[in-house]
Amino acid sequence: MRIISGKYRGKKLKGFNIPGTRPTMDRVKESLFGIIQTYIPDSAVLDLFAGSGALGLEAISNGAKTTYLIDNSEEAIKIIKENSQNIDEDIKIIHIDYKKFLKTTEKKFDIIFLDPPYKENQLDKALKIIEERELLNDKGIVVCEYEIGNPKTTLKLIKEKSYGPKKIKIFEK
Repeated sequence: MRIISGKYRGKKLKGFNIPGTRPTMDRVKESLFGIIQTYIPDSAVLDLFAGSGALGLEAISNGAKTTYLIDNSEEAIKIIKENSQNIDEDIKIIHIDYKKFLKTTEKKFDIIFLDPPYKENQLDKALKIIEERELLNDKGIVVCEYEIGNPKTTLKLIKEKSYGPKKIKIFEK
C-alpha cells in the first residue's frame, strides 16, 4: 500500500493486515481519486472508519486542508500514527467509536469517506447521523465503499462504480 498521487506520492503505508479491515486497493483508490479530484483542494475531510488512514492521507497528499482520521481500533490508531509520520499537514487522529464522534463533533466536512466493516451494517447508521446532524457542507460529498446491500440516504447519487464485489457510490449534498 502506498499514497498514489500528490505531494506525498510513493509514501509506503502500513496496515494492509489490520484485523477487521480491508484496505482499498491502489487501482480502486486511483480511480476513486480521479473521480473526486475537483472536490479535494482546501477541503475538510473525514475518514470515518480510517483503518490504515490511506484514504484520508491520500486526500491530504492531494491538497485537502485538513483530515480527520477516526477509528475505534487501538491497533488501527497506532498504524495511522505511523503512516502519518513525516506528513506535515493538518491531520487529526482520533480513537473513538464512529457514532460517538458523529454525535458530538461540531465540525462540518466537504468529503466524508465511509468504508465500514462490511458485516457490521454500519453504513446506513453513519449516513443517517451525518444527514440528521448536517455534517456535510453544501456541495460536499460522501464516498461509500461496500460489498453488501445498498446505502440508504436522501443525498443525491452522483457516481457509482463496481470493482468486482466492491462497490463505490458517491453522494452529494
